Amino acid sequence: MKGEMILLIKERTKPLIMLILEALLRRLPLNHQKYQQILEALGRWEAGYRGEQSLDYYYRDLPNQKYMILHDLNLPDGDYNCQIDTLLLTPEFALVIDVKNMAGKLTFDTDNEQFIQINNGKEKGYPDPIAQAERHQKYIRKLLAAHHFPPVPVDYLVVISNGYTSYVVTGKNTHIVKPRVCKADAFLNKIKLFEKLYLNSLLTAKDLRKFSRLLVKMNTIPTKHVLQKYGIQRLDLPTGVQCLTCEYLPLIRQKQQWFCPSCQTFSKDAHLQALNDYFLLFNSTITNRQFREFAHLKSRDTAKRLLFACNFQCHGKNRYYSYSPKKIPW
Repeated sequence: MKGEMILLIKERTKPLIMLILEALLRRLPLNHQKYQQILEALGRWEAGYRGEQSLDYYYRDLPNQKYMILHDLNLPDGDYNCQIDTLLLTPEFALVIDVKNMAGKLTFDTDNEQFIQINNGKEKGYPDPIAQAERHQKYIRKLLAAHHFPPVPVDYLVVISNGYTSYVVTGKNTHIVKPRVCKADAFLNKIKLFEKLYLNSLLTAKDLRKFSRLLVKMNTIPTKHVLQKYGIQRLDLPTGVQCLTCEYLPLIRQKQQWFCPSCQTFSKDAHLQALNDYFLLFNSTITNRQFREFAHLKSRDTAKRLLFACNFQCHGKNRYYSYSPKKIPW
């Protein structure tokens, strides 16, 4: 397999959860009890995304073995959502990669399954990335078995992308966890260790393509999981088209444009962001009636004209006619 190119199956885009959180913050009133919590969560996701992007440099230099790379997978797991930063697939093994972009000193406490950050003299606990990576490992194993693929080994790696961060692994299971944690600059060396550990080719090229297609097909927008996590109800989110200049809503439809009574500006396409919010927060399809209700439009013809101009996919007939984006990030 020497000299083969790395195959990127699912490109890195802004994580869906970030898109959903951004849409939530656009809609939630500033005084909502969960606003600050969601804002802080978005900040953590943004830091994580920057950390994942910093690893792209190393993915380009993976050894001369054919890898299939899938970024930002959101896979259904009962009432939960299995979110995997990156999954590497090879004939010999699958590798779940979790990236942490955090500052200060990090402690992986394997005895108590705790993950602690000390930064600027402040100590804070976070969900254990090792426990999370092991859950994802078990998930991929079950998925392979359920679809009758060969029992290829599934392993995990937690990568700390901040070059100035230090970390320690403590507890009785240090010997298990320590080889599966590294800084970004040691990433390629860790990959070489996994290659030496798993030598048997169990998945054929056909298996790899088939499993990759399955994962992409299963990849779903995790809206309901995010809304459930923060206890957000649909009634908590104001409807209407939002001003792109001052964020006021709802805008008024005047003279074939959107008028903002707050900053006195007009916009031709402010409804595009409103539709994006709708698809992220409520449903992947929308009807003429749903669009009118959401955008505060009175005219069915106006709604129809705006929806058709978006070049959406069309589904159904008559009163069951609906629209959905042709290209969506999920």
